Amino acid sequence: MLQDSVDLFKSFFVYPGLSLNYMLVGIALGIAFGAIWLSAHWPPLFKKPWFWAVAVVSAFLTVAAFSFIQVPLQTRLQDWLGNTLSSDTFMTWLLLLGIPLMLIAGLVQEGAKMIPIAFWWWRSGKKIDPKLGLAIGAIAGAGYGIFEAVWMHNQMFLSGWTTQAFQTDGFLAIAGFWEKFFTVGFHIAASALVGYGLAKGKGWKFYLIAAGLHALLNYCVIFFQKGYFSVVQLETYVAVITVAVAVWALLLRWGRASEEDRNIEIETGAGEPTVTGTGIQP
Repeated sequence: MLQDSVDLFKSFFVYPGLSLNYMLVGIALGIAFGAIWLSAHWPPLFKKPWFWAVAVVSAFLTVAAFSFIQVPLQTRLQDWLGNTLSSDTFMTWLLLLGIPLMLIAGLVQEGAKMIPIAFWWWRSGKKIDPKLGLAIGAIAGAGYGIFEAVWMHNQMFLSGWTTQAFQTDGFLAIAGFWEKFFTVGFHIAASALVGYGLAKGKGWKFYLIAAGLHALLNYCVIFFQKGYFSVVQLETYVAVITVAVAVWALLLRWGRASEEDRNIEIETGAGEPTVTGTGIQP
């Protein structure tokens, strides 16, 4: 089990047999997807160099959590269910049994992405402007979202995907890229909500909301396995959930500030923190 986790973790960094051209395409697409979604949040990446550290740490921690916590937990649960139930019973109750499997993914990934956000919040004296919290969260989500997209793109290329597939299969050939475009957006929006929740003193509440939304997004796989969704319907489901969560996050980011938020901005100089020797202080 440990070796499987190590191999999975390494697969995010090493792509034996993949040409440099395809690797660069996978990286470019991942960055482009992240840039498109992140631009809507307009985070001060160049004014606050620490934002880049948040993205890198988020990516590394979430990849590690995915490899060493999420997948092993899901595998153990599936093995236990497989040994306890017959295959027919398992498929009959899949809509119910799939819920904890999807919740594991949401809780683990959103929790890992939350760590650098929480660290920034803690170093800021547990008091930051909610819109700054949204921006930090968006950066954390982008870090992992882009890294995951690059990994998936390269896995697709390793499996033999070429541009000829688009000529023969149409949308089905690019469904994986479509899905990664929207899942990058979801990671950014969900983590932005967590950052907002921390800034508002409701970190656990928004963490659980983000984890639940993550599980809801992943639940389309269960519908697909049951034969309720086609590939097109599955990808449409992913797009709709992502857009809904992204709109919520962007309304908080660009919407009219609440009275409480305006008071915070007045007290802290429009909510702009400064870097000091002891960390980020409002």
